[in-house]
Amino acid sequence: MNHSFLENKIKLGFLPTPLHNLPRLQSKMGKYNFYVKRDDLTGLAGGGNKTRKLEYLLAEAIAMGADTIITAGAQQSNHCRQTAAACAQWGLSCHLLLGGNKPHSYNGNLLLSHMLGAHIHFTGEHRKGEDLQLLKSQLEADGKKCYIVPYGGSNFTGMLGYVNAMFELKEQIEDQNITIDYIFFASSSGGTQAGIAFGN
Repeated sequence: MNHSFLENKIKLGFLPTPLHNLPRLQSKMGKYNFYVKRDDLTGLAGGGNKTRKLEYLLAEAIAMGADTIITAGAQQSNHCRQTAAACAQWGLSCHLLLGGNKPHSYNGNLLLSHMLGAHIHFTGEHRKGEDLQLLKSQLEADGKKCYIVPYGGSNFTGMLGYVNAMFELKEQIEDQNITIDYIFFASSSGGTQAGIAFGN
């Protein structure tokens, strides 16, 4: 099978992430063996699963000639923090639409996003990117070339990050001579889930 479609990405992450055995958990669970794929160690501004998606999303944005990235999330969004970091690394302007009202002081991911140079817009009750197209229109009227990264980085392009991760996992399983029967993962906006399912 030709996997050339997975090559259209930029470099953001420290990949492959390790696949670790968990012997203490195994000792508690009897006959089961447990492994963890450490995607908290992707390396981009503290790491996390959005790095893999952003390698494909920003590659598409750059190929389209975009100079401005727009995305949305919660004020402590890991996705927004990593998008801000990716934009800083590649010299792109970053605009974040964050739900709620502006706090008196910034902390956590909100502080990191600010320190990474993101333009932050607080959107009140609009907590899931309802104003993305409006901001895009405003910025384009000022001559910006905009690319919208969807909520959670979850669309077909972003999903490719976890299709690629499954090929990475397959190589690690073969190298360690182990068999995996079940994969468990957290799912919110669905992009990681779609990529794992398609890659599997």
